[in-house]
Amino acid sequence: MYLLLLTAGLAYLLGSVSFGLLMAKLFRLGDLRSIGSGNIGATNVLRTGHKPAALLTLLGDAGKGAAAVLLARWLVGEDAAGIAALFAMAGHLWSCFGGFRGGKGVATFLGTLIALNWPMGLLACATWLAVALALRMSSLSALVAAVAAPIYALVFQHWHVAAVVAVMSVLIFIKHAENIRRILDGTEPRIGAKK
Repeated sequence: MYLLLLTAGLAYLLGSVSFGLLMAKLFRLGDLRSIGSGNIGATNVLRTGHKPAALLTLLGDAGKGAAAVLLARWLVGEDAAGIAALFAMAGHLWSCFGGFRGGKGVATFLGTLIALNWPMGLLACATWLAVALALRMSSLSALVAAVAAPIYALVFQHWHVAAVVAVMSVLIFIKHAENIRRILDGTEPRIGAKK
């Protein structure tokens, strides 16, 4: 139990590292929270027009989720991997380094899925990519992938992993509440558009 609690705490701290803010500072892009949507994720970094910074944000946010899962599995065991996934994502959503504000968690979510089970994770990424290419809407892509991910988890993993993935999917929907409203009224920005 103590090891699982320690895993949760360390995964949360790792998830709290904001690669969007780090890239904005490194590339002198200004205050990311006052640009575009104000979000700290890769899509908003892309709105600055700096594609390398957006790519590094995407890789960093996905990588920290994957790293939390892989380290937990290696050091503690399989049960810890699911806990690490959930708490790394929670760290990204409510970062202790950012006044308990964070991003929307999509890249971190996808990174944890790949580390939990790579076929499941790659299918979720492919789902995101297919919707993004077809409709050029990052938020809608994330929502569709979040709906599909627990189904993929049931196919490739045990029900307890599917339960963790379902909780993370619900968090994706909660953090995208404003996006859902904009999608419904037709005002959601497209990928690559400057807001």
